[in-house]
Amino acid sequence: MAHPASSDWTLTRGYDSPHGEIRWDSLGDPDAEPVVLLHGTPFSSYVWRGVARALAQRYRVLVWDMPGYGTSAKHAGQDVSLAAQGRVFSELLAHWGLTEPNVLAHDFGGAVALRAHLLHGARYRRLALVDPVALEPWGSPFFRLVGEHSEVFDALPPALHRALVREYVDSASAVGLHPAVLERLTQPWLGEDGQPAFYRQIAQADQKYTDEIQDRYPEIELPVLVCWGVADTWIPVARGHELAARIPGSRLRLIEGAGHLVQEDAPAELTAALRDFLHEPG
Repeated sequence: MAHPASSDWTLTRGYDSPHGEIRWDSLGDPDAEPVVLLHGTPFSSYVWRGVARALAQRYRVLVWDMPGYGTSAKHAGQDVSLAAQGRVFSELLAHWGLTEPNVLAHDFGGAVALRAHLLHGARYRRLALVDPVALEPWGSPFFRLVGEHSEVFDALPPALHRALVREYVDSASAVGLHPAVLERLTQPWLGEDGQPAFYRQIAQADQKYTDEIQDRYPEIELPVLVCWGVADTWIPVARGHELAARIPGSRLRLIEGAGHLVQEDAPAELTAALRDFLHEPG
């Protein structure tokens, strides 16, 4: 029997954004209450596959790969910054005809959802943030090193680049990723388009994009759940406590034994926490 990691995950629909074509898809009853999932970096909607399929039993679940990520467009000169992604997400919500969906966002996707809400007027029914990029300081020492010398790393021979990306992605898990999952998450960053795209998104990552909004978190008035993998080595759990304290009425759910990629390390626990949050009245 094939490992679930190797199961098919294909985004069948496209949207032409100002920053390149976005691949997206919808699961579940098209008339059900909508739930939108946002991935982080350097990942794609693939990390949400299990949660998406579970939630699709009750909700209309929308998934997408951000410009420059996964199966969406990648090209030289592309703006893949948080500023661009926040605008694109707002446009995509309008394209989908969603006025107040539930939003579940991981890592960099958390900052995208927060920027869309605070700067571009996107409205949500509920917002769950899973190990989000939301507060300074940003990034691991490796992330900062690559950001400062992206042109040097971009010139790496393909085999060395592949090894670097594999090690980096695998370090997001506290227990280590299944080889099929690791291969799937690494693949978009390989080849003529993928290798420069990997360093492009790191080079454009700038803490100013959360500095612009973090003082406004107390303005958030919708129900918010903050989930955090206790064993996250990319963004320490202390940041989760700080974020929850800044958002009025928000709750913090800690997930033991999970690293930054909670979806891979503790999918059942995360799905249960998100499902409970979505099912709450009000």
